[in-house]
Parts: sequence; C-alpha cells; structure tokens
Amino acid sequence: MTSAAVRPTDLDPAIAAQLKRDRDGLVVAVAQQHDTGEVLMVGWMDDEALHRTLTTGRCTYWSRSRQEYWVKGDTSGSQQWVQSVALDCDGDTLLVKVDQVGSGACHTGDRTCFDATVLPAVVGAP
Repeated sequence: MTSAAVRPTDLDPAIAAQLKRDRDGLVVAVAQQHDTGEVLMVGWMDDEALHRTLTTGRCTYWSRSRQEYWVKGDTSGSQQWVQSVALDCDGDTLLVKVDQVGSGACHTGDRTCFDATVLPAVVGAP
C-alpha cells in the first residue's frame, strides 16, 4: 500500500514516487557499516527524513514514539555519516551504508542492535 507523505517535504518527486510507505507514511531504513557490512540498526524514515539524509550526509530518522525527527548522534555523540543510500526492489526498504562514528548505533550504547540475543536456529547448508 502506497501512502502519501504525512509531513511536508522537499524530497525529489521522482524519488518519492518510488517509495512504498506504510500507513503512517514510513519506510524501513537499515543502517549498515559501509566497509564491514555489519548491520547496525533499523530505523524509520518518512519522505522528509530521507530528504534530510540525502542532502546533509547525516542519517535522519523519524521517531515513532516521540513523533519527531532525530539526527543520529545529536544527543548520543554516535554519528552516522552517509556513504550511500539504496532503495530495495519493492520500494519499501532503504539500505543506508554509513560510517558509524562513536560508541555505538544502538540506543543501549552497543555497537549494533543485533548482538543482544542470538536465537537458536538450525544452520542450513547448500
């Protein structure tokens, strides 16, 4: 389902036309360390957060709980400097390759949000 942007934006209309947003006007944004491939965190972007990310070189997200924009590192000091941004084939997920500077990407202070709980899984083989 494609939704219109909820908040005003200066995002290029050609880019906006490719996005498939959820009912709140958001797309998933996966932050990945550009040189190692390490997945750091998942956040949410609306059209304006994506515009700010593309035009400032810093990751800007939409906080669903606080209902406001936040630039990664403005309060924590752990900044994310944009290296590239790609849209997936469905238009509903962004891959933001970043240079993570500072202690960590996770709100807990950890380097990544994906090191807290490793689930038991059968390891497959080709």
